[in-house]
Amino acid sequence: MFEQAFKNIDDTLWKDAGCSSELDYVEQTSWVLFLKYLDDLEKDKATAAELAGKTYTNIIAPKYQWTTWAAPKLANGKIDHNALTGDDLVDFVNGELFPYLKKFKANAENANTIEYKIGEIFSELKNRIQSGYNLREVVNHIDELRFRTHKEKHEMSHLYEGKIKNMGNAGRNGGEYYTPRPLIKTIVKVVAPEIGNTIYDGAVGSAGFLVESFEYLKRSKKLSTADTQTLQKNTFYGKEKKSLAYIIGIMNMILHGVEAPNIVHTNTLAENLADIQEKDRYDVILANPPFGGKERAEVQQNFPIKTGETATLFLQHFIKILKAGGKAGVIIKNTFLSNTDNASIALRKELLNNCNLHTVLDLPGGTFTGAGVKTVVLFFEKGSSTKKTWFYQLNLDRNLGKTNALNEKDLAEFIALQKTHADSENSWTVNLKDIDQTTFDLSAKNPNTPEEAPLREPKEILQAMKTLNKESEAVLNSIMELL
Repeated sequence: MFEQAFKNIDDTLWKDAGCSSELDYVEQTSWVLFLKYLDDLEKDKATAAELAGKTYTNIIAPKYQWTTWAAPKLANGKIDHNALTGDDLVDFVNGELFPYLKKFKANAENANTIEYKIGEIFSELKNRIQSGYNLREVVNHIDELRFRTHKEKHEMSHLYEGKIKNMGNAGRNGGEYYTPRPLIKTIVKVVAPEIGNTIYDGAVGSAGFLVESFEYLKRSKKLSTADTQTLQKNTFYGKEKKSLAYIIGIMNMILHGVEAPNIVHTNTLAENLADIQEKDRYDVILANPPFGGKERAEVQQNFPIKTGETATLFLQHFIKILKAGGKAGVIIKNTFLSNTDNASIALRKELLNNCNLHTVLDLPGGTFTGAGVKTVVLFFEKGSSTKKTWFYQLNLDRNLGKTNALNEKDLAEFIALQKTHADSENSWTVNLKDIDQTTFDLSAKNPNTPEEAPLREPKEILQAMKTLNKESEAVLNSIMELL
């Protein structure tokens, strides 16, 4: 049912003049979906309060509740045919509903409440669906969806992830919105966060790392009430610069079961590193910062190592904001290992001196659909310098692409060998004392790759041909004698 509803929504939005791409489809689906989710959440809270003999006060005023403007029902459960539609519906949504919801941000007690998230979301986007009749269709389809049971929420979150994946493939850098989930799951397994850790992604995007960490921790042990509360309120933290990614990240976490995600809409790199205090630091950092971007001179002034390269600035931020003893898994372009510019050399030195870079996972091209760049994952712990680094080169017998994506089986050997840092055809260890101490070049070549046979000299090839000709001639003469 859910899958068909999502398809019907996309078909409706495709007809609308205000929506022209997969990005618009996800954005517009998200805000309507959020309001339906909110309605179901309020119903659940009211039921829980009633069972406890308490009274629940709705967050949303009656006029703006889903069952008033979106889906007023007749006695038979069908939507009232007198429900707002056409220009009346668009006028209400644009002129009354959105302005009302925006005010929640200013009136919320703090940023970690559902009220604040409501205000933030509706301050960041607008209704792009121009036809009130198309909007009515979308609302009707979404009203069919339910968020009441664990199974329903799981199925919905799975479908929403699919929409994010499609959006990541929609003509932009796929990594901007969607990091392959098998890769994220692998990074989370290697870093192995624990309940009680604070987990941070300063380039949160669609919140894939936080979502997978949540799922990993839920499976890690039988959760007590205190554990559940810790996961809901005091575990996951993120920052995101772009409005659409911010909204999708919040929606993705909510659908996975984190009611009021601690995601802040801000430019992480606008923070001065010198201002970061111990209270601001995190136990675990998991991130895929944007690569290829350029930051302005005033942003670069926030960092001791000056560069316009976004990913290099993010890596400085992550090292600084990680607690002593904290663990990190960060995706970055593989050229970081060998770039000869002063900023890259200085950052490699800083990473190796202040952190233990214990593992580097070298990924094949095509890992990120739509992005041709090759990437590596840096796994490090803060607090001691690097003595040796274990490298694993992921070699696959196929080319990766949209129809042939990375899967968890591809990464199974890496996970198995990483536990002991064992050498293999695909893995090896580099002692840091053996690398160039002026450039700190980490682009080590795999010494365990079977050597290919060297190309033969032309004289050697001609001699071999001559020998074969003689052998062929001898065989033919023998046959002729028999005849």
